[in-house]
Amino acid sequence: MKIVLAPDSFKGSLSSSEVTQVMERAIKDVDATHTVVSKPMADGGEGTIEAMLISRKGRKVNVRCTGPLGEPVESSYVLFNSNEAVIELAEIAGLTLVPTSKRNPDHTTTYGLGEVILDAIDRGAKSIMIGLGGSATNDGGLGMLMALGMKAWDKDGQSLNGYGSDLHRVHSIHFEDIDERLKDIEIKVACDVTNPLCGERGASVVFGPQKGATDQQVEKYDQSLHQYAELIENNLSQSYQNISGSGAAGGLGFALLAIGGQLDSGAKLIAETIHLEKEIQEADLVITGEGQSDEQTLYGKAPGYVASLANKHHVPVVLLSGSLSGDQKSLNDAFTSCFSIVNRPLSLEESMNEVKTLLYEQTKQIIKLVGAFSARYSK
Repeated sequence: MKIVLAPDSFKGSLSSSEVTQVMERAIKDVDATHTVVSKPMADGGEGTIEAMLISRKGRKVNVRCTGPLGEPVESSYVLFNSNEAVIELAEIAGLTLVPTSKRNPDHTTTYGLGEVILDAIDRGAKSIMIGLGGSATNDGGLGMLMALGMKAWDKDGQSLNGYGSDLHRVHSIHFEDIDERLKDIEIKVACDVTNPLCGERGASVVFGPQKGATDQQVEKYDQSLHQYAELIENNLSQSYQNISGSGAAGGLGFALLAIGGQLDSGAKLIAETIHLEKEIQEADLVITGEGQSDEQTLYGKAPGYVASLANKHHVPVVLLSGSLSGDQKSLNDAFTSCFSIVNRPLSLEESMNEVKTLLYEQTKQIIKLVGAFSARYSK
């Protein structure tokens, strides 16, 4: 039996590659003759690069760039075939890089992302995929655009620096000095949210608080992002701020649209890059998973996209999750079967501490059941 493993990470416990390792060990311990294909998944957030390097041969490029607080940080991205770069925003301006006590969107910037994009272009990249998950910023991509060559001034003609606080002072911009090489670069943006730039579902209102924004800052950023967006849209004679996903990563989605980026489902882009559909098409069983599952799993999350591919090719697909909540019917409609790995009363802390054992044991039970049915009906 060919089994494809395509889980997301169990956030806070196991990376997606670690999840596949545990699952594969359990499968082989039940029946070593099974063919197991590991395709760790991600949706554009933390773990994207790691997941892709497991499925494809690539070269990790180390780079020193501007971190989310403006200090130099050591980061990296991946080059595939010397001309295809994959960049993970979480590695450059991620929330985990900012101590809780220093989380304030006024003091964070996406400048480093622009520097890394230029480094990739300098090394010959013609296609760049950028994963937007886990950002610490709410600057609308101002920092990134300035690193790429855009100029911005306040009402007194003073140059701005590209931090979140500068967003409130932008009075005029000059887009003409953006690096001309970007016109010939394919920019694919892996995004797992559909929020517009501004308004009740916009970047500031929905995601600002988790980045340290107060209620007053949220309101101020929402207004400033709209004014800033209008400056850019008037300059380019294009409208981007209401496009689905433009509010991703504190408005970085908007800025990437402005330089020709194409926003798409992060899970979809990563699945295409690691050639997941081909493996699923030839599989007898697919197993996916994540730390917590509910109806949101079906809207942009990696397991939901894996299920859609399996259903397309009529391959049974099992969801293994740290916990199941919310609308169980929608999950059961999408997956052949859904299981929590927790097999007895445990606290969250206990579950996270025992996650490898719990995942191993539940995977074994599933494979034993599938194997028994397969043996019975193959007679």
